[in-house]
Amino acid sequence: MQVVSLFSGAGGLDLGLLQAGHRVIWANDFDQDSVSTYSANIGKHIVLKSIEDVPSSDIPDSDIVVGGFPCQGFSQANLNRALDDPRNALYRQFVRVLSEKQPKYFIAENVRGLLSLDSGRAFESITKGFEEAGYRVAAKVLNAADFGVPQNRHRVIFMGTRVDLPESANLTHPEPTHSSLPSAEGKLPHVTVGEALAAVPDPIEFPDAVPNQAFSRYKFVERNFTGHRSTDPNKPSPTILARGNGGGGVNATPHPNGLRRMSIRESAAIQTFPLTFNFVGRLGSAYRQVGNAVPVGLGRALGNAVASAEETLLSSMSRSERAA
Repeated sequence: MQVVSLFSGAGGLDLGLLQAGHRVIWANDFDQDSVSTYSANIGKHIVLKSIEDVPSSDIPDSDIVVGGFPCQGFSQANLNRALDDPRNALYRQFVRVLSEKQPKYFIAENVRGLLSLDSGRAFESITKGFEEAGYRVAAKVLNAADFGVPQNRHRVIFMGTRVDLPESANLTHPEPTHSSLPSAEGKLPHVTVGEALAAVPDPIEFPDAVPNQAFSRYKFVERNFTGHRSTDPNKPSPTILARGNGGGGVNATPHPNGLRRMSIRESAAIQTFPLTFNFVGRLGSAYRQVGNAVPVGLGRALGNAVASAEETLLSSMSRSERAA
């Protein structure tokens, strides 16, 4: 299926959709480094512009529109969350594109903190916007660890199906494939940090073995708050962050050895990017691109859900309807 991607960042969601067999035909982001990373690793179809400056006539028609609209204003790590944060208004641009382009489906991703913002009114407002654009909407919190990603990363996933399509073809959330209790649930065990990092060359011993081996020199002192908690190698990683509390500088996750922070490459491996995927920009920019991304493995699971919905839709249509 043909995909338009908004707020694409470095392209974690898009890469997962590509792995699921779809084709991304247009993407955008306003950050130069993210666009350079995307262009170098995924394709030249990305546009360096804020979506606010892109008229819908410049966006090609597609089967599905996807995007993780900026979430810093919604994040639970932001101590000054507010509904009037200007970053929170960008979801309206997503709604505008849906209203004017009318793809069959959409997927939107955001942080779990969105659910409690303004006592739930922000979530209700966003859902209503999607519905008024002409879609049946389902929203659910998914943990990336439940889809083979070596990271506990809870995100709200909105999935929408255009109202004129049959309800039997509704886009639905994928079923988890992994669990912390695999024997009890018939699923695979969660992938651990130790397993994920086993394939990554040590950045101190082999600094040039793979791209992005640089790592933050910010000292790790174990304390009971974000960025200073130890990382258990036998469990999924804590969430890979884009910024520290309150929107400050980069907050790189501690390495399981307790001696340093994870490198850019190690953080990207936790986000299930391939070892060859090269992030463009300085240390802080690369860490932020990794932390802002949708894990590739979760993107692939969402892409498979889209393929399943489309298969159901096509099977419900007559031969002439499919040809049209």
